[in-house]
Amino acid sequence: MSRARAALLLLSSLLACILAGGCSGAASTGSSEYPNPLIEQRADPWVYKHTDGYYYFTASVPEYDRLELRRSRTIRGLGDAKPATVWTKPEQGEMSKHIWAPEIHSIDGKWYIYYAAAREDAPFDHRIYVLENGAANPLEGEWTEKGQLATEWESFSLDATTFEHKGTRYLVWAQKDPRIRGNSNLYIARMANPWTIEGGQTLISKPEYPWETIGFWVNEGAAVLKRNGKVMITYSGSATDDNYAVGLLTADENADLMNAESWSKSEQPVFRTSEENGIYGPGHNSFTVSEDGRQDVIVYHARSYKEIEGDPLYDPNRHTRAQVFGWNEDGTPDFGEPVQEQ
Repeated sequence: MSRARAALLLLSSLLACILAGGCSGAASTGSSEYPNPLIEQRADPWVYKHTDGYYYFTASVPEYDRLELRRSRTIRGLGDAKPATVWTKPEQGEMSKHIWAPEIHSIDGKWYIYYAAAREDAPFDHRIYVLENGAANPLEGEWTEKGQLATEWESFSLDATTFEHKGTRYLVWAQKDPRIRGNSNLYIARMANPWTIEGGQTLISKPEYPWETIGFWVNEGAAVLKRNGKVMITYSGSATDDNYAVGLLTADENADLMNAESWSKSEQPVFRTSEENGIYGPGHNSFTVSEDGRQDVIVYHARSYKEIEGDPLYDPNRHTRAQVFGWNEDGTPDFGEPVQEQ
């Protein structure tokens, strides 16, 4: 068989697979149409494709001192897009230390950024905060501080994400409960507005499996997928070195998402370090779609080396990466392995 004919058959097979609702099995995953790393020294990456046709990107910067946005018509173009600083931390008081894990969302015609921040006198006692902007382009206009997003109790909390399902908006985030062993668990709550939860919060996951409890007992960095009759939440566990990995929570789309029993949890990570490909500690991901809308894309951070000098938190080389993924026969995502650097 000629190379041209083989390539044509492969393309036809992939197209049929996509039109049928998504490919399954490892053979469909581990591919990337994007340069990797996509953006260097940007951890906790969040990519959002808006109805205006632009991809919007934000992430933790190595200095942990500001919030940046960039936008592009293509995912690849985010790497070359000029970042705009939209908010800078104060020198003291609340929000004055360790600005982490921002996300940008468009809700009811306005833009919102969710982020975590601590204080100079308590650098690891984070809370969740919200900014609002009514401009059409969030790189422009004025960002207004809506203040702390209060949860049921005051404790270390971060990594808020939000999604809408069947007419209800939800918040998912990580928080420490002093009564539960570990550093952070995952909670869900309904929202009264983009900066306020209502009706109480539900614990949906805590560190319990060996892969979640290496170095630190952590569940954090949630991201939501809705496909195939399911609501799915990926999250990250363990310390932010090569042990960092991604797990999966799954609920039926018709279930009560506020009922902890509605959620099932993978016993093993669904995305983890690839020694073979030289990619370590993939995690804290987000999801988007390809430019033509036909392929699902996971955007995540990872390092290209295993040995880290000092605290991994201050190693700046968690780079943003992106790759296409497929679907298993049971309707859950098949991420394959993090692809090699290109």
